[in-house]
Amino acid sequence: MKQTNKAFLLTLLTVGLVLPPALLSQQDPQETDKSQQKSSKKKSDRALLRELETPYKKWLNDDVVYIISPEERQTFLRLQTNEEREQFIEQFWLRRDTTPDTPENEFKEEHYRRIAYANERFASGVPGWRTDRGKIYIIWGKPDSIESHPSGGSYNRPSSEGGGQTATFPFEVWNYRYLEGVGSNIDLEFVDTTMSGEYHLSLDPGEKDALLHVPGAGLTQMESMGMASKVDRFQNTDGTTLGKAIGQRPESMEEFTRLSTWAKVQQPPPVKFKDLEALVTSRIVRNQLSFDYRFDFYRVTDDTDMVPITVQIPNRQMSFQEKDGVQTASLNLFCRISTVGGRVVQTFEDVIVKDFPNSLLQQSLKGFSVYQKAVPLRPGLYRLDIVLKDINSSNVGVVNTRLPVPRFEEDKLASSKIVLADEIVHVSAREIGLGQFVVGDMKVRPKLDATFATSDNLGIYLQVYNLKPDEKTHQPNASILYQITKDGQKDGEAPVFRLEESTQQMGDHGDQITLDKTMKLASVPPGKYKLAIQITDNLAKQTISQSADFTVKTAAK
Repeated sequence: MKQTNKAFLLTLLTVGLVLPPALLSQQDPQETDKSQQKSSKKKSDRALLRELETPYKKWLNDDVVYIISPEERQTFLRLQTNEEREQFIEQFWLRRDTTPDTPENEFKEEHYRRIAYANERFASGVPGWRTDRGKIYIIWGKPDSIESHPSGGSYNRPSSEGGGQTATFPFEVWNYRYLEGVGSNIDLEFVDTTMSGEYHLSLDPGEKDALLHVPGAGLTQMESMGMASKVDRFQNTDGTTLGKAIGQRPESMEEFTRLSTWAKVQQPPPVKFKDLEALVTSRIVRNQLSFDYRFDFYRVTDDTDMVPITVQIPNRQMSFQEKDGVQTASLNLFCRISTVGGRVVQTFEDVIVKDFPNSLLQQSLKGFSVYQKAVPLRPGLYRLDIVLKDINSSNVGVVNTRLPVPRFEEDKLASSKIVLADEIVHVSAREIGLGQFVVGDMKVRPKLDATFATSDNLGIYLQVYNLKPDEKTHQPNASILYQITKDGQKDGEAPVFRLEESTQQMGDHGDQITLDKTMKLASVPPGKYKLAIQITDNLAKQTISQSADFTVKTAAK
């Protein structure tokens, strides 16, 4: 065997491909010894993994399983104390920070955003992050283009696949213009051969052909002209079931190119940045500026939550200065999250600027300015410090509070808190995960005072986790009940609003669903109300409820 082929085959072994016995038999004794040593090392690593405490095991196997290098994984398994593991995790993210000169770690935030999006978009009886599409999305991010065939059906093959018309299973082709370490113009094909919503990354471009095993159906152009036989597809030496191409196939479809691409796209991405240290100090003693705050918790993995921290400042608290007919106020925002022991976990800073024409200033002073930043955190108790400084007046506002990040237990029905929002809309594909207030593919702007005018819309947002999927359909079976009652309403009185729905009405879902509603308040009399949402998992026989109070006032004239 040539040296180049040896190196390539060893690469495939590294990522877990199984080689034919004929190739294995060509390995020399030295390679056999290395293989035995590697096997022994794997057994040792498995034993060390069993000894890990659950939070660290979940971090290793769930949170970073796709992006941690083999060397880092082995190092982590050999750490002796939790303090060493915590330091390793902190350095793990610092090494990947794309902008080490800023307090935020954009790589970490983007990584957990991708996991959250994968869970929302690709779940199919298993969490979205465990699927092939979820894995590729988490490692490489959003593709530059997607060719989607969600229902399969009629398909005209390109000439490289033999031409002719056939019917296909549902499939998607993701194209990346460039992937570092992989190459340019990379096409990845995902096929749902079980018709269950679970797409897998395919090595065979012919696998999507639903008529492949139907004699005389779905013929290629050469087959329909009698110049080739459909039987030939099952005798290809390159492992595909494609018919004879019309002309020459592109290099990307050659056997070793396909295998190499398939292997490389599933390896951890390269680490670009060296270890860094972050120092943050802040001591504020004044408190002259009042504001509201809120934090929510959305499950990303079993051991990580995405935590949006929302700050709402009354515009009347700000100091405005006029220039060229425009009134401008600016606030400096500083936020720090630290452990109970004082170790800083996350900091971020930003500038909040509000501009109003002179003619609209008085009206604007009745409103609010809202800011949000989402950070990934592991379950546990933290301290949250929020500091606002008005640049014009030098007034300062400060909040110090506890931040208890929950753990959403496996196999137990759970949900986020209800978010009452004054804006809740779907975002375009290019905006998913970007900007403030974006959760998955929704923009959800919380109304922290929960006060709405009759001219407003009431937005309702809630995520539900750990629904039990049906063994046959791989879909959940849950009932959702919405009820709004007025404050002081007597028992037995009909609620102001009542709606029942089921997951069967909501399309395909995995163990997680998102509830998002918008309700017009024009017909709701002013007063105080309670919204209650009850979710019942009909398969697991579990029920949970969440509630939130809000106020409706008469719209200003």
